[in-house]
Amino acid sequence: MGETLLTSLPPIDAMTTTTAATPSTTSLPPTPTAISPTTNPPPTTLPPTPARDWLTIQGVGDTNFDPAYIPQLATEGYDFAFDRLFGLFVADDLTVVNLECAASNLGTRQPYAFNFRCDPEALPVLTTNGVDVANLANNHGMDYGTEAMLDSRQNVSAAGMAPVGVGENISEANQPALFDVNGWKVAVLGMNGVVVHREWLATDDRPGMASGDDTAQMVEAVTAAAEVADIVIVSIHWLFELEDKPRPDDRARAEAMIAAGADVIFGHHPHRLGALEFIDAKPVFWTLGNFVWPRLSEAGATTAIGRVLVAPDGTIDACLIPAFIETSGQPALTGSIPCVAG
Repeated sequence: MGETLLTSLPPIDAMTTTTAATPSTTSLPPTPTAISPTTNPPPTTLPPTPARDWLTIQGVGDTNFDPAYIPQLATEGYDFAFDRLFGLFVADDLTVVNLECAASNLGTRQPYAFNFRCDPEALPVLTTNGVDVANLANNHGMDYGTEAMLDSRQNVSAAGMAPVGVGENISEANQPALFDVNGWKVAVLGMNGVVVHREWLATDDRPGMASGDDTAQMVEAVTAAAEVADIVIVSIHWLFELEDKPRPDDRARAEAMIAAGADVIFGHHPHRLGALEFIDAKPVFWTLGNFVWPRLSEAGATTAIGRVLVAPDGTIDACLIPAFIETSGQPALTGSIPCVAG
C-alpha cells in the first residue's frame, strides 16, 4: 500500500497583529499590519509499491536452430519447433532457453567436432513464441569464434530477447538481464562450465563467457544480481555429457550460488534429462536435456520444461513438464502440467 508523506513548515498562528502609532498631539487611529497565515504545502504522495502476483517462470535445455543440423527447420519453417507446445511460453511470465549455437553469419568455423550456426532469421520466431532470455554461454557459443559470439549477442538483443552469459568483458558477461514483472524484479544470469579453451572465458580486457566453474566468480555475480532483484535465476551449462546426475563439485557450486542469493538454477549440457531437486527450498534443475534438437535416441529425445511458480508471499514451487522430441526439431508436450499458479 502506498504511503502519504506530509511535509510542513513550523506552524505560525494565523492571526492579525495590530501595531499602535506613537501618540502625538494629533490623535490618529492605529494602523493595522496584517501577517498572512502560512499555508502548508499539499501532501506529496509516493508511488504505490506494486502488488506482487503469481509469477510463472520456465526454462529449457539445449536449443538449436541450425538448419544444417536439423533439416526439418529448413523445410517446415522455424515455427515448427513450437507447434506442439501450444503457446506454453507465450502464456508464462518469463522463458529462458540455452541457445546452443552461434546465432551469427560472421566469423570462421573453428576446428571442433561439431559446429552449430543458428540462422539469425530464426531469432524473431523465438521471440514471437514467447522466449525472453537466451543463454549464450555454452560449449558451442564459440563455434565460429569471438566475432560471431559477440554478433550473436547483438542479434539476440535485436530480435527482442535478452542475451546473457557472454560479453565484451567479464563485467558484461556477468551482467544479468533484468525484468519487472507482476510486481517482482527478476534477474537472469548465464554461465558456462563446459569450456574447451580457457581463452573462451571473459576477463577485464578480453571478450568471452561467464565462468560456470569458478565458484568465487559465480558467487560474486549472483550476489550482485541479488542486490538489485527479488528473484535470481541462473542458466548454467555444466555436468558431464550423457550423465544425468551432479558430481560433488557441481553440487558444491549449486549450494554456493543458492547461499549467495540464487533462487532458481536451470542446468543443461549432458543431452539427458535429470532430476529436479530443492536445495534450501530453491529448485535446481540439474539438466533439462535436449529441447530443439534432432531425435538421435530415445534417451536423448526424452525432455521436459522446467517450471517455477513464485507465490505472492515469495514461496517457490517447481515441477518438470514432460515432453518428447517425436520429430527432429520439434519437442511435444506428452502429459498434463503438474504444477499451476494459484
